[in-house]
This record gives sequence, C-alpha cells and structure tokens, in this order.
Amino acid sequence: MSSSIIKAYRKYADNYDFAVKLYRLLGIKIGKYRKMTVNSLELSKGDTVVELGCGTGLNFSLILDKIGEEGKLIGVDITDKMLDQAKKRVNGRRWKNVELVESDFAKYQFPQKLDGIFATGALQYSIQYDKIIKQGHDALKPNKKFAIMDFKMSQGPAKIFAPLIIFFTKPFGANEEYLKRTAWKSIEKYFEKTSYREGWGGFLYLSVGTKV
Repeated sequence: MSSSIIKAYRKYADNYDFAVKLYRLLGIKIGKYRKMTVNSLELSKGDTVVELGCGTGLNFSLILDKIGEEGKLIGVDITDKMLDQAKKRVNGRRWKNVELVESDFAKYQFPQKLDGIFATGALQYSIQYDKIIKQGHDALKPNKKFAIMDFKMSQGPAKIFAPLIIFFTKPFGANEEYLKRTAWKSIEKYFEKTSYREGWGGFLYLSVGTKV
C-alpha cells in the first residue's frame, strides 16, 4: 500500500471521525452502509472476526454487539496514528476482546478458522486486493462470510458527479484509479455463493461472499 495513503491517514487521524460525518453533506449515510456490512456477516456470540482497515474503530461497537464478550475482534490497519485512536476507543470502552494489528493488508497473516472478515471503504486501497480476498477465503470456516463495502465508479446517470466524488475523497487517497478497482469481482471469483448490491447512484457497493 502506498506511503501517500499512510501519510494522508496520519494527517487526518485525530479528526477522522468528524471528517467521516462530512460525507453526510454528500448525502451518503455511511453509518447505514456500515451497519448493512456488519449485518451481512450474520455473526453469532463467540465468533472471531477480522476487520481490514479498522481505522479509529468506528465499526467496533457494531461487531461487538454481535459477537459479545466471548467473541474476538481483530482490527487491522496500515496507519499507526489511526490505531492510536482505535486504542483510545477500546480503552475508553474497556473492551477486553479487541486486538489491534498494524499491517499492510497484503502482508497480514489471517488466523485460521475465522467466522467473518470485512472491510468498509478500505480494501481497494491495496492493488493486491485479489490476493487478500483469496487468503481471506482460505482462512474462513465453511459457511462464513467475507463482506466488502467500498466505492466504485458509477456506470449510471450519476457518473456525471464523479469529479465531485474524487474531489471530496482525494484528501483520503481515493482517486479515479481507486474508484475503477473491482474488488467485488474477486469475491465472485473465489467464493461459491455471493451477493452484490449498489447504493448512492452506483458509487457504492456491498459485496458478500460465503465460503461453502
């Protein structure tokens, strides 16, 4: 993953949670899509889950509500300062079952027999997303899921707004190349059962693969 992305997220780490709220100015109910992603995993109490690109931990409470104190959440991120904010959140909530890992996604060694893997607006930062998805597939238990919520280039009428989207996401390292990446195709490539849906005029998608 490029050093420019790490640099961007180090810069905005302290104010990232506030910056995310600015998406609402674009009409993106990002919290809604985060919940949809977590719900798609169909988790149970005691499950072990990996979040790629956990950032400041905005999704942690959603996951922990599903897996309970007996479960385990592993948050992986490439940026030390984002993980510093995540650690503050974990310590503040006194969560004892959250592990934080600083790693490039492509170099991360997934624990085996996982109950779920997911990423929200992060996986396509890595040009090696195909490799990551394959490794994630192999680490999952049968009937468990890998869910990706990410941004893409709209192919519908809304594509005229692409320059505006790029302008607002550029500070976080998301450019036209990012929007043209197609991680959902790797989900469809490696997983036997898949689902796909778009939102926000086709600029956002949720792809879920179930290992058989």
